[in-house]
Amino acid sequence: MLKLLPIEIFLRLIPEAFILILAGYAFSSKEVEKKLFCVASILLAMATYFVRMLPIHFGVHTIILLVIYVLLSVKINKIDIVKAMSAGLISSIILFLCEWINVFTLTKLLNINVDIVFKSPVKKCIYLLPSIMLFGLIISLIFYTNVLRKKGCKNVFY
Repeated sequence: MLKLLPIEIFLRLIPEAFILILAGYAFSSKEVEKKLFCVASILLAMATYFVRMLPIHFGVHTIILLVIYVLLSVKINKIDIVKAMSAGLISSIILFLCEWINVFTLTKLLNINVDIVFKSPVKKCIYLLPSIMLFGLIISLIFYTNVLRKKGCKNVFY
């Protein structure tokens, strides 16, 4: 079981859910529908919170959340199931790489002991913010290239 404190929910969980749902739109080259985007993001954040509270092994959380992500993308955002599955897998890999880059930078370049940092939820959130920001930047660039350029849109939010 992985407990989440309120600061982790607001600084990590909710932004990550919004970026993951945006990734579904980005990889399917679909324009964002604001209302559905927000609903799916909040539901994904809530699902993540409850799945992380389950007494299961750590890697199983990721698989369960990928299934939930695909279901939300297909049912709420009307994204094709194959595109939703590939978006979920690709965005998970990108997120893991961003987190690895962040932890590598902290441990090898800045010589910070992450074991000590991860014991404090506030420090953990602050030190891991660069990975979520990098993830958001990458997904935004993918969204820009796949949706805005292909469709020639000036405003993708309607």
